[in-house]
Amino acid sequence: MEIIFQPWPWYLGGPLIALTLFLYFYFGKNFGASTNFETLCTIAGAGRVSNYFKKDWKERDFALLFVVGLIIGGVISSNYLIPDQAIDLNPKTFQELTDLGFSNVGNTYFPDEIFSNDIALSFKGFLILILSGVCIGFGTRYAGGCTSGHAITGLSNFQLPSLLAVIGFFIGGIIAVWFLIPLIF
Repeated sequence: MEIIFQPWPWYLGGPLIALTLFLYFYFGKNFGASTNFETLCTIAGAGRVSNYFKKDWKERDFALLFVVGLIIGGVISSNYLIPDQAIDLNPKTFQELTDLGFSNVGNTYFPDEIFSNDIALSFKGFLILILSGVCIGFGTRYAGGCTSGHAITGLSNFQLPSLLAVIGFFIGGIIAVWFLIPLIF
């Protein structure tokens, strides 16, 4: 178990990602998670409301299994594979997070100020979740894919739209970290 608890070096993680992509390409599938939003809407019957969702969802059933695997893996890792919740943060990062109002900085991966049930069920937390969900859902469809699809698959295929999308993701992340998060918290 010790090897699972430690960060894996790039020379193990990189080839595993490449092997996964190779298997997807070999079987004629595309890697990514955001198309599952469309698939779930299609399964739910959104095709009766919009022609956009009139698709054969069974062509994408493999991707639903991928997302189910992500969820199961996340639950397993967050509950059983985090040996120590303490995080060794840079003192400047520690101070900046404390200044934003985070109380248990460095003691947990999931701060209560963001991930507690009280916050999620509050008006502010609910509004943040709804707006974030709409932005992510719209953004992934407008960009033609999510970060994993563009950054891993698109860049490995030398696709210019994926490069532009990844640049946009980084710019959006910088704007969020430097401007939006301090306003929210």
